[in-house]
Amino acid sequence: MSLEELDNLYSEIILDHFRNPRNAGTVEPSDLRAEGYNPFCGDRVVLTAAIDGDSNIDPVCCTSEGCAITNASASIMTELVKGQTLEDAEAIALQFRAVMQGKELTDEEEDALGELIALKDVRRFPIRIKCALLPWATLQDAIAEHRSARSPAGE
Repeated sequence: MSLEELDNLYSEIILDHFRNPRNAGTVEPSDLRAEGYNPFCGDRVVLTAAIDGDSNIDPVCCTSEGCAITNASASIMTELVKGQTLEDAEAIALQFRAVMQGKELTDEEEDALGELIALKDVRRFPIRIKCALLPWATLQDAIAEHRSARSPAGE
């Protein structure tokens, strides 16, 4: 990997979120909680969040241990999903997964992803895609677990 490729991968936004993670910590009590782990590199993410009276995610916190990509993705994720409904947060996660799988976005779609689009270049390094997606998969697991716990048995 050349120096120029590394510069692109660890852009200023990614490094800022890595060095100054937003919404780090835990939410107690939490309505959403999940842990994600990447056994290939050892990255770990713990997501906790509450669901407010309007069924929005607020607050949301994440602790992550691992590479700059995982940590930055977790930090950006907490900023993007805070105040969103579970459905909207899932939609963002699915759209980001599609980006990591090579989907090209319109300018409007890129604008909607905000700083998350800084991770788009990660897809040029397939081994790192799991790092970028780990926090988002953890969010999806937390939402699925929350729904499962709230649904009556047998549904």
